[in-house]
Amino acid sequence: MGIHEDGGNFFLFSDASVYVQLNKDGTITAAKLGECGSVLWSAHAPHNHKIHSVVILTVIVVLTLLLTALVLLWIIQKKSVMDRPGNSNRSLTIFSNAQIKKATRNFSVKLGEGGFGCVFKGTLQGSTLVAVKKQKDFGQGEKQFRAEVQTIGMIQHINVVRLFGFCAEGSKRLLVYEYMENGSLSSHLFSKSPATLVWELRYRIGLGTARGLAYLHEGCTDCIIHCGMKPDNVLLDADFCPKVADFGMAKLLGRDFSRALTTMRGTIGYLAPEWISGLPITHKADVYSYGMMLLEIVSGRRNAEKIKQGRFTYFPIFAAVKVNEGDVMCLLDSRLEDDVDVDVEQLMRVCRTACWCIQDAEDHRPMMGQVVQMLQGVLDVQLGSRWTLKRMEITRSQHKNNHAKQTRMIMMHDTTK
Repeated sequence: MGIHEDGGNFFLFSDASVYVQLNKDGTITAAKLGECGSVLWSAHAPHNHKIHSVVILTVIVVLTLLLTALVLLWIIQKKSVMDRPGNSNRSLTIFSNAQIKKATRNFSVKLGEGGFGCVFKGTLQGSTLVAVKKQKDFGQGEKQFRAEVQTIGMIQHINVVRLFGFCAEGSKRLLVYEYMENGSLSSHLFSKSPATLVWELRYRIGLGTARGLAYLHEGCTDCIIHCGMKPDNVLLDADFCPKVADFGMAKLLGRDFSRALTTMRGTIGYLAPEWISGLPITHKADVYSYGMMLLEIVSGRRNAEKIKQGRFTYFPIFAAVKVNEGDVMCLLDSRLEDDVDVDVEQLMRVCRTACWCIQDAEDHRPMMGQVVQMLQGVLDVQLGSRWTLKRMEITRSQHKNNHAKQTRMIMMHDTTK
């Protein structure tokens, strides 16, 4: 550092070219920034106050703009994640057992019962009606409970039943779903009552269910295989809007469609051939089950009918023959004979779509997104000139124990003959 005198004023300077002007009384009257980037400041230099204020203001403005940009970027990224299919910005409510007992009036109104347990009607605060599923067995029920929370817990779609929350208190496992006023699709299709769903409603239900499955397969972050698609698991709200329900057997496969399941699950009459033959299972098994259900929506009869000694046979062979012949009106539910609003072209499209879905080879079946387009009439049904279906018999014991090799394929039918 050096000192230089000029007219009674002294200048201090360093090797870094930083210099300071001193008055005779020893106070600093000027400070300048050198190459080293240091700032020397004096309270006795008014013009340096201005410089300092400008610097501070500039820094504040720059930091404010930078912070604003970062906040906007964070908001955009968060919105992108929340808007991505398969994600939801809602969260599940964790209920206590006492809250659910109060909501259901100590489980006094039973809506239904199945292998998983029972479903009860309840009312939350604010008069929101709910359906509470009470798991029956803590062992197997725990697996189904976790499957439902994991798959449906954080997704939201108009054609997928909404899960409000759950209870996992001690051994209690309860799921709280939105209440569906019109019950299951099966209760309407297979009722002995002459009053039934008109064709327009059946078409809307088939299309809405296809949209729900397409969302699970192709729209979520992870591919969700339902593994239990049937009319019992399609619920109808007050406006008969269909919602895919019961995810107790569902599985997440990620976006890699080559991954598959090997453990048998499902219901007789809706099982794809690969379930029976012990082959790996993909989302195309849901497509097969949907196709079988679509035929039931058309006909109002079950596809798997008991014949004798606990054996079952599949119905779709007759339907496939009639579709190939172009005679689909004979497949329509007899209770719809007087329904003048039946669109024959639309009916043919629905039946052909169902037949494409139930092809034996899974790679010959469409994606559910394609099914939606076919039902809407924006995509042609690509059955091809030759296609085959197998009719199968399977005993209940074989289904229960997964004795796939013992299952007998009793007929191969060529629909082109």
